[in-house]
This record gives sequence, C-alpha cells and structure tokens, in this order.
Amino acid sequence: MANESSLVFAGIAPHPPIMVPEVGREALPQVRRSIDGMAELTERVIASGANTVILISPHAPLDVSAFVAYPGPSVFGDFSGFRAPSVQFEAPVDVELLEAISDSALANDYEVIKLSRNQLDHGTAVPLYFLHRNGWTGDVVALGYSFLANEDHLRFGQCIRRAVDALGTRVAFIASGDLSHRLKPEAPAGFNPVAHVFDEEVVDAIKSNSPEKIIHIDPELRRIAGECGYRSMLVALGAARDLPQACDVLSYECPFGVGYLVAQITKKIDDADARDRQPDRRVFVTSDEDVTGLARKTVETYVQTGTKVEVPEITSALLATRAACFVSLKTLAGELRGCIGTIEPTEDTLAEELIVNAINACTRDPRFPPVSPSELAGLVYSVDVLSPPEPALFEELDPLVYGVIVEDSQGIRRGLLLPDIEGVKTAQHQ
Repeated sequence: MANESSLVFAGIAPHPPIMVPEVGREALPQVRRSIDGMAELTERVIASGANTVILISPHAPLDVSAFVAYPGPSVFGDFSGFRAPSVQFEAPVDVELLEAISDSALANDYEVIKLSRNQLDHGTAVPLYFLHRNGWTGDVVALGYSFLANEDHLRFGQCIRRAVDALGTRVAFIASGDLSHRLKPEAPAGFNPVAHVFDEEVVDAIKSNSPEKIIHIDPELRRIAGECGYRSMLVALGAARDLPQACDVLSYECPFGVGYLVAQITKKIDDADARDRQPDRRVFVTSDEDVTGLARKTVETYVQTGTKVEVPEITSALLATRAACFVSLKTLAGELRGCIGTIEPTEDTLAEELIVNAINACTRDPRFPPVSPSELAGLVYSVDVLSPPEPALFEELDPLVYGVIVEDSQGIRRGLLLPDIEGVKTAQHQ
C-alpha cells in the first residue's frame, strides 16, 4: 500500500554553487530565499526520519543509454573548482541500497553504470552540502540520469521505489536541477522571453498539488528554457508515484537569470506533532510568491487584453488579509517602470487591493507612459505590503526597515516613502 512505502520524502533542490557561503560571498543576499528554502527542506527530511538520501543530478558524467552511480564506500565533495577549496565533505554510500537499485533497474532492462570516481559533481555536491550544513546525517546514493526517453526516467524512478520498499530503509529522494537558464539577458544561456513560462508551469504544478502536470510540459518549451532539472524531476515523480501528494513550494527565485526551485513533492511523518515542532517559514515564502505572481498575472492580463483578472481562490493567508500595498515594476536593469499603491486598504482583501494597484502601476503612474505588451517579458515585480501605521519618534526610525507617512497639519495632504529605498541611508535623509 502507498502509505507503507519506505520512501518517506521526495523533493526538488537547486544546485548553484553560489549558494555556498565561501563561494557566493557578497552575492549571498541574492540567493537568500534558496538558502532558507534548503534549510526548510532539510528540516523536513530530518522530520521524515530518512536514514538515506538518494540524489540524482544532471551534472554527473552521463551515459547516453544508461543511468550512472557514484560507487562506495564513500563519496567526496568540494568546491575547489569554484574558488573555495577549503569547503570539503564526505558521506558514506548506502551500498546495499545502491546494489538493490541496480538489480531492480536491470530486471526492467535498465543499466546502472558505476562511475570510476568518488568525487561528486556540483549538481550533487550543492544539495548534499546544505543537507549536512543544516543538520542531516546519514548514507547517500548519488545517481546521474541518462539521455533515454522521458518515460524511461519515470520507470527508473519506479525501479528505485521498488528497491527502497524491498529493503525497508527510510529513504528521502532529492531531484537536483535548476529550471530555465534563459530568464534574463545576462543569463548564462542567453535570454528568451518565453522561458519564464517553463518555470511558471513547474511552480504551478507544485503549488496546485498536481506534480503530474510536469510530465506533460511541452518539449519545445523545455528546449526554449534551457533547463537542466527536468529529467531529475521525472525520476523523482516516478519514485513517488501513488504516494500521497503533499506538494509545497519552499522557495523560488531567479536572481541571475536561472530559476532556482526548492520544493516538496511528498512527505510521510509518523509523529503528527513533528511538523508543529519545526520552524515554519512556508507562510512567508509561499505567500510572497503568491503575491508577486498575482501582480504579474494582473499586469500581463490587463496590458494584453484590457481586462481585469478575476480575484483568485485565496489559499494564502497573506492574500486573505485586509492590507494596503504598493506594486512596483522594474526593468531587468533595475530601472523603475511604475509604482502605485495605497497607504490604507480600500478593498476587502489584499488580493483585491493588489489587483487594483497593479493595474494602476502599469497604466497610471504619471512619471511613465503605460506599459506596452512588448515590455512584459522584461519586467520584474515586487509588492510591499503595509502594516497598519503607528506614531513614531524620529529617533525610532530606521529607513531600511520602516516606511514613513507624512501629512500636513490639516491632515489633507499625505505622502509615503517606502523603506529600503536605494540611496536613502539615514532617517534624516528619509
């Protein structure tokens, strides 16, 4: 039965080495969501009781017609190729499980080739580094996918599942992979204005708890996106097939034109209270993605069709609150393209407030002409949600944290300066 499986967790992890502090250094703030997402993912792996983690990477030395595996008894990771030779780690291989996977695959006419090296590729090393850094310890099985058909990757995932269940070892499966590599002009694979659709379809599949949608993504869209994680996800979906779906987007960002997704596909917890004991970052991260996603959808719909989007079914606690907000549009170069908002809420929910302000930001900011359809692919969205205003003394102000509302003595004219504005460093300047 599905709920008796020894596969207790399945998820998706990105693998940019820049997430590693000794590699990323001053760039770390730009991948903070992914770092926090990996901390949350590790907590969930630990809570699941997984003794072994299987990782599958797109950057192992791949074979055209076979899957590959790093042999035991141990594997090693370091980031000397990314100017951080001091960052090194070692993990024991679950040799018994690796052999069981190889046998299960062979019984279904798939070969698992043992590599001649134990030095991990960065697609495996980065997720494993964060699992160790955040407190998980255990055995690993490190695999690489093949160039076989999509259906073969799903079936290989099922082979893995049969091996896991046969041994009875509690196992977590992590699909390593980045999404589109073509989201910005400065992206390593160049820019394609349609590439963001691939990421949106993957994220939507997870958010809607319908991961099988990933299987049916248009191959041409995958090619346009220049992704490297699709086959890893297929193997994970094959392994998790028929298990209770418990999908969750822990983080998504694309600071350098490559999409980084941290997500959960399924999770089994024996102790019903285990989840409650874990720090919960989901509300903030998931709500943030819901909010900016609604802003993008609102602007794109209005600019392309002249119609206002319907208020979506609200699953985010933040969108259901009544709050004021500002919607900001910027170009990929960071230049402001529109910003309109409200100091106090005028609608019943933040979702409704956001829709009104997003339309105004793209059409009624007096500093700019209305946004044209040709600009949509190059816009970056941010939403500032305002807490209720409260009186403050000058010495309490911090321009990096607090916005400021000022009004004349009659209370007729009011103005707002949002927090963390570039160039505004002191309360006096603010």
